[in-house]
Amino acid sequence: MAVSPYGSWKSPITSDLVAQSAIGLDQVTLDGDTIYWTEIHPQKQGRYLLHRAAPDGAPAPVTPDDGRFNVRSRVHEYGGGAFAVADGTVLFSNFSDQRLYRLRDGEPIPITSVAPKAAALRHADGVFARGRFICVREDHTGAGEAVNTIVAIDLAAEQASQVLVAGNDFYASPRLSPDGRRLAWLAWNHPDMPWVAAEAWIGDIATDGSVANARRLVGGPDEAVAQPQWSPDGDLWLVSDRGAGWWNLYRVRDGELDAEHIADALEPMLPMAAEFARPHWQFGSSCYAFCSAATVVCCFVRDGLWRLGRLDTRTKDFTAIETPFTDISQLRAGADRAVFIGGSATEAPALVDMDMRTGAYRIVRRSADIADELRPYFSTPEPVAFTTTDGDIAHAFYYPPASPDFTAPAGEKVPVLVKSHGGPTSATSSTLSLGRQYWTSRGIGLLDVDYRGSTGYGRAYRLKLARQWGIADVDDCVAGARFLVAERKADPDRLMISGGSAGGYTTLRALTPPAGRTFAAGGSYYGVSDLEALARDTHKFESRYLDWLIGPYPAERATYVERSPISHVDRLGVPAIFFQGSEDKIVPPNQTEFMVEALKRRGIAVGYLLFDGEQHGFRKADNIKRALDAELYFYAALVLRSGLRF
Repeated sequence: MAVSPYGSWKSPITSDLVAQSAIGLDQVTLDGDTIYWTEIHPQKQGRYLLHRAAPDGAPAPVTPDDGRFNVRSRVHEYGGGAFAVADGTVLFSNFSDQRLYRLRDGEPIPITSVAPKAAALRHADGVFARGRFICVREDHTGAGEAVNTIVAIDLAAEQASQVLVAGNDFYASPRLSPDGRRLAWLAWNHPDMPWVAAEAWIGDIATDGSVANARRLVGGPDEAVAQPQWSPDGDLWLVSDRGAGWWNLYRVRDGELDAEHIADALEPMLPMAAEFARPHWQFGSSCYAFCSAATVVCCFVRDGLWRLGRLDTRTKDFTAIETPFTDISQLRAGADRAVFIGGSATEAPALVDMDMRTGAYRIVRRSADIADELRPYFSTPEPVAFTTTDGDIAHAFYYPPASPDFTAPAGEKVPVLVKSHGGPTSATSSTLSLGRQYWTSRGIGLLDVDYRGSTGYGRAYRLKLARQWGIADVDDCVAGARFLVAERKADPDRLMISGGSAGGYTTLRALTPPAGRTFAAGGSYYGVSDLEALARDTHKFESRYLDWLIGPYPAERATYVERSPISHVDRLGVPAIFFQGSEDKIVPPNQTEFMVEALKRRGIAVGYLLFDGEQHGFRKADNIKRALDAELYFYAALVLRSGLRF
């Protein structure tokens, strides 16, 4: 084993490998025995393609791979829930025009009209409903803010959509009861986000197809409800963070859905200090599903790690299911069968088909084929918890440097890259990522921080970011870095920080004094630098998010100015590199370019890469590669001082 300084190690985990070898696994659904799912292909300009696999069959494409179709919705800008399947018929949203297309065999056929303005009518999160398709619609045809409703589209006739539910600012999860008599859905209003306050509603399907007698069941203002689903025998299930403050499973029996005090009929099914939901950034998330009326399969997160289990709906007996997966999402079920996306510290995300009777499973599709010769280079994440401001405890995963070929000189301290996840209401994952191993296999430690405000640790932890964005998250990243310096002998002079979107904002705040005395350099991927501009110009879904994260605007404009990195660019005194998409509507390029030019004028080392055609997040392989290499070169030249070898 060669002796070489940390940060200089040669690694077979190259940027080409990171960008080209992996696909993204997105939405999953079951249609009888056939699995359908979408894949994100960076090497195909980031297009989302639909695939399917029959039982024990090989994956096969569903949508044509000729560049015309991209199975992706733009509702809430973040999309999700872009397709649905019933009896072999697929309905999907096409990204370029946002029209719904029907596909069974042959050519996809549009079933919604061309909008007066390009992609102005958007659809997501739909279900088939006896000759109709019921879904969320976002209407951008008028002036001012988009209008969100739940609509029904007649699949047999060319006619305007029928609006079923309207009046709230946002909707999600329209779900039809097994007998077709009731519709359940979620709703919330400005300034709330769905993980702060969201309501579950039901209504009756009238003879003309409209929704009558709409009534709120539970939720808001101090309760966030998620994932309403009907059991096969007509009970309504949902996830709520009422009570002890954890997103847990609840049930309302069919016969009690018309009760006067419906909240009293809400029955806890599996009380646990764990979360059975993820934040609603995208449509279509599912953390539980019905194998039958008597059996629910569910996944939950505790201390950052996901687990799988089985619940008997009659006795409430719960059985943990041992699996090698520590991250589980998109959980669907059929008779004695569960399908989900699963990953672990040693395995990249994969589409998994599990036999619920035996626990045996097969891998239907891997997001990346990992060569055995790469595995010795993988760093295993270590969950860590550390004290931060106000005596609170924050959480993270630490990845120490790892290589079978190199070791550092005796006594050398580890350079560490701190990662701040996006959201900010989100969470990191311990699932194998070649993007993380790219750093650790070169002798750079990585600390992936679940700062206060992250999900997976209960409602109280999730709400600790209220009016504290740019403070609590930054404090936790700083505290995590200092924890490593004290406990793991990290090099205090070679600490770096990087993040995307909200994580980019945290990065820029962390590079500015007083926090800026901790990190030697940083990388901002489409990071927010001007909170005022974000409050004025961002899309509807997030347009009042800052009310909660910062305070009402413009009433508290002074706070926005104070916490905007763009206001303190004269104090940012360490090297920074910026990565930006030219078509980003959430963080426009002009914000980033103002920061870059200001740093140049002051003689601060700065890098800037603008990627044509990219939006808020990079999906094209060439751009992913260029950004990763540029960030590493930047740190190598200005911080690592280690003679980096590629």
